[in-house]
Amino acid sequence: MARWSFNQAHTAAEFCVRHMMITPVRGQFKNLGGTLDFDPARPEEAWAEVSIEAATLWSGEPERDDHLRSPDFLDVARYPMIHFRSTRVEPAGRTEYRVTGDLTIRGVTRPVTLDVRYLGQCRSPFDDTRAGFTATARLDRRDFGVSWNADLRDHGVVVGNEVEITIDVEAEIPDAPSPPEGERPDAPPAS
Repeated sequence: MARWSFNQAHTAAEFCVRHMMITPVRGQFKNLGGTLDFDPARPEEAWAEVSIEAATLWSGEPERDDHLRSPDFLDVARYPMIHFRSTRVEPAGRTEYRVTGDLTIRGVTRPVTLDVRYLGQCRSPFDDTRAGFTATARLDRRDFGVSWNADLRDHGVVVGNEVEITIDVEAEIPDAPSPPEGERPDAPPAS
């Protein structure tokens, strides 16, 4: 089974959560590192590990981002990394899989299942082969100790508890080196 690595320039995780019960707020993380063992002919044998630098969080509003990095939410000073490690892959269609694994946020580890779609692969002009994946999940942030909130004057809370996650991955693997010009890979050695 091939070992792929994430191309950080083309990989990101996005989150979406309700603000004041009425508006979705979106943000993202960059600098996702990861490896993936994957063969589309044997997807049930796949395995993945992902690491996210929590401080790379960006939602477009610096004051909100500072609050999300604070001990009220991700507490990035104490917990600088978010980790996911798969434990099971189940095919759910021709190119769809349910990937279950252990997600660790703020030092709390819980099982999470991602709905993953394999988008295909191609040889790039950079002497490697690339594969694309998108994964989605919903989780309750309180399960990971991310529980800060405030009540609204009418009804409800400032921050929703359900978080929608989308991860877009471009993975790469080096192409096999080409044989020297004039040599065939199956030719007997010269005597």
